[in-house]
Amino acid sequence: MINTVEKKKNNMKVLVIVAHPDDEVLGMGGTLAKHSSNGDKIHVVYLTSGITSRRTSGYVNKSEYETNEKDKNLMKKEIDKLKSNSLKSCKILGVKTSIFYNLPDNELDTVPRLKIIKIIEKEILKIKPDVIYTNHYGDLNIDHRLVYESCLTACRPIKNNNPKLIAFGVISSMEWNFPNSFNPNYFVNISKNIKAKIRAMQCYKNEIKKFPHPRSIEGIEITAKKWGSVCGKNYAEAFEIIRIVDE
Repeated sequence: MINTVEKKKNNMKVLVIVAHPDDEVLGMGGTLAKHSSNGDKIHVVYLTSGITSRRTSGYVNKSEYETNEKDKNLMKKEIDKLKSNSLKSCKILGVKTSIFYNLPDNELDTVPRLKIIKIIEKEILKIKPDVIYTNHYGDLNIDHRLVYESCLTACRPIKNNNPKLIAFGVISSMEWNFPNSFNPNYFVNISKNIKAKIRAMQCYKNEIKKFPHPRSIEGIEITAKKWGSVCGKNYAEAFEIIRIVDE
């Protein structure tokens, strides 16, 4: 099997399909930087806004579902800021294009599944990727699970184009689910890319927490060290191969 991020004569087209802005960095920021350094063309699709589930402005969580008009308007500005942060982060990682769909955050279960699948199918048809990375089916976050299931449907092997399908866990989502079902079988050495991953995450300054929260800078580095210790490297990112059709 050819290493997914091994530098090849013909550069790969990489499609990353995630629920929220910052999933791509938390899950595989180092791997994206490695793809970019190999000359691969990276496209990231964000399916939700990543803000509105908090139900209030100010980047804090409100323990009520209803939202007043003032907070709705302020959250719209925060969504625009999050997009701007995402573009800065993607520039650091060498992402070619970023696509935003603004579906409801943490409420993808209210969106017709067919609509999500069709969005993904459209992007696959447009980009014709060699490999697709997406959220893991075992994450605690409902959006992550639904994005995975929709990708699995959109990537069913019934066409000539059968991209590799690989899932990653998102820090502060994979480790909070019990029982834990993230069992990686593929690791990428990011010892030369950990600094880029951290710089990219620092663009999402309103999403970073203080240690010992796993979404702290220290938590990100510790997680990369943990996966590195599993595979004999200083820093690594972990993935589960879902399907590879070897031509």
